[in-house]
Amino acid sequence: MELTAPHWIYLIGTFIIIITMLFRQNVVVPAVLMTFFVGWIFTGSFSSGLQTIFQASLTAAGELFNIFLIIAIMTALLHSLKAIGADEQMITPFQRVMKNGHISFWVIVLVTYTISIFFWPTPAVPLIGALLIPVAIRAGLPPIGAAIAISLAGQGMALSADYMIKIAPMLNATSAGIDVGPVADRALVLSLITGAVALSYAYFSIKKSIKPPSRQHLLSWEKESRNVEQEDDHLPPTHSKKHRIFFALLIPITFLLIVIYMVLSMFTDAIPDMEGGAGASLIGGTAVILLVVASSFYNFKKTLANVSDFLVKGFVFAFKAMGPVIPIAGFFFIGSGEFSSKIFGTESSQAPSFLFDLVQAGQQVIPESSFLAAFGILIIGMITGLDGSGFSGLPLVGSLSGALGQSVGVDVATLAAIGQMGSIWVGGGTLIAWSSLVAVAGFAKVPVMEIVRKSFIPVMLGLIISTIAALLLF
Repeated sequence: MELTAPHWIYLIGTFIIIITMLFRQNVVVPAVLMTFFVGWIFTGSFSSGLQTIFQASLTAAGELFNIFLIIAIMTALLHSLKAIGADEQMITPFQRVMKNGHISFWVIVLVTYTISIFFWPTPAVPLIGALLIPVAIRAGLPPIGAAIAISLAGQGMALSADYMIKIAPMLNATSAGIDVGPVADRALVLSLITGAVALSYAYFSIKKSIKPPSRQHLLSWEKESRNVEQEDDHLPPTHSKKHRIFFALLIPITFLLIVIYMVLSMFTDAIPDMEGGAGASLIGGTAVILLVVASSFYNFKKTLANVSDFLVKGFVFAFKAMGPVIPIAGFFFIGSGEFSSKIFGTESSQAPSFLFDLVQAGQQVIPESSFLAAFGILIIGMITGLDGSGFSGLPLVGSLSGALGQSVGVDVATLAAIGQMGSIWVGGGTLIAWSSLVAVAGFAKVPVMEIVRKSFIPVMLGLIISTIAALLLF
């Protein structure tokens, strides 16, 4: 394979993006500039290079809009539940079983994972921070133990799988050019393995510091620092307790039934297969209906206006969270023949495949070892997670997995899932102090670097074991 100037520019751009991530800087500008240079050199036209920036982002936005939509819908639903007070009601029963620090640790893990797998960790942190952390500390769990339980279960185990909303698997699979189903399923298994190892190690590391229950623990904790102001603008409950209980039961039961339906679809022909984005579509459509129902309970006369307002808040959050991914994905999409034809406006047979060509040309120096390939993708995923997002590196991880899979004899979905673990476990908020881990530290009132230090060995051990398990299982 003869490499041309655009290939080398694309390769340089990839390295620049990785190095920028290593320096903890935002990679949007490097991605935009390198997209321009690749387009300029490939087409030979300065104006076409400028058009490439827009076309690459437009193509990426079109491919990823389903992701933005599901985030917006789920966030809107959460806002409607907050308006009623049902979000807090869902937590209340767990407070009664937190009798000691040991039980409290695992209750926080369970609740955080359950909320995060449906709504992402962002809304879980303030909710659990306000309602469960004080109870856990009174029960004898040290604040650092509560913080680690939240970060590993939410930003780690739940977010790295993202099995219900499927944002991460869709980003990953789209870039790899494969169906989202296998990536999502394998990422779920790997996230559970990583989480089981990391949480078990973390629990035993803090076990000796768990104390007998005492109100004095809570008083001491509250005196150590000023109260942290919450950012999630909880609305005061305006309805009777029976309404809050009704929605606190309706939401989890509804989503549980969807999970059961999706699982059954894998084992019986009586239920249509939930392949591709069908699962996310089912969840999204159901969430919209629940949003309308919850909004009507909140204020029936203003249902139409409230649904619109909640959706606007959802879209604002979605674009804040995922907006930077579009130009980054656009750069990596021009390296894929499937998308470059749309970006450059050429026939599919004439479309460039820069990334695949580079991998093909470098095959002689790439060890044909599934072990080295798996850990190589894991390390690349971890590097891309250094920007504190966890998601911005998924287009790179997916593209590399799609290009490397055949040459090293490892299934593309497996490589993509491994890279997803590295990217999100590191960047999603378990080992990066400049990520959402700051919010966890704020609610637990512990230094963020202390959480990073105590989480490093558990997370690394979990990632190593899950990567080995991926090679053995898949």
